[in-house]
Amino acid sequence: MDRLVAFLLLVAIWPAILLVALAVRLDSPGPIFFRQPRFGAGRSVIMVTKFRTMRQDGTDIGGRRQATRDDDRITKVGKFLRRTCLDELPQIWDVLVGRMSLVGPRPHPLSLEVDGHPIEELVPNYHQRHTVRPGITGLAQINGNRGPVVSVAMGRERVRYDVEYIRDHSLWLDIRILFRTLVVPFQKDGSY
Repeated sequence: MDRLVAFLLLVAIWPAILLVALAVRLDSPGPIFFRQPRFGAGRSVIMVTKFRTMRQDGTDIGGRRQATRDDDRITKVGKFLRRTCLDELPQIWDVLVGRMSLVGPRPHPLSLEVDGHPIEELVPNYHQRHTVRPGITGLAQINGNRGPVVSVAMGRERVRYDVEYIRDHSLWLDIRILFRTLVVPFQKDGSY
């Protein structure tokens, strides 16, 4: 189902993808896409693809330095893409090739830190979220917990949502999450 929907989405939105790619190319030097190793199902390492939103010299492949409000590494086009979630569009390809699902826990960078400590040291059940394929969107995101993990409390809440999603998983829940995701870019939250 994921792959069929991803294929149909790519067919439907390819002109938008081309426009965003052109905007990224014209905005700053560097590649159009940003590929980053992240945790997949079973704690495997997968490559996640996004439109590049930061200056090439400011990217952190390991993900130790998360984006902050008014981060000088983020390009002008990048600010718009991040706020509207358009930077995530290339992940539809990741779904098509089987690295990700449409819905599931968002994949985190391998070296994610909160307050200078690896997140798995701060959130005891952190790796439970890696028992399923990660998703482009998930229960945490539609409930306002998206963007950088800026506190231990936020990390715990995100993992709580991820574990709840895994426990209660159903096709109906996925459909509800997908429809509610359509309004996420218009919500005021902690993403930047």
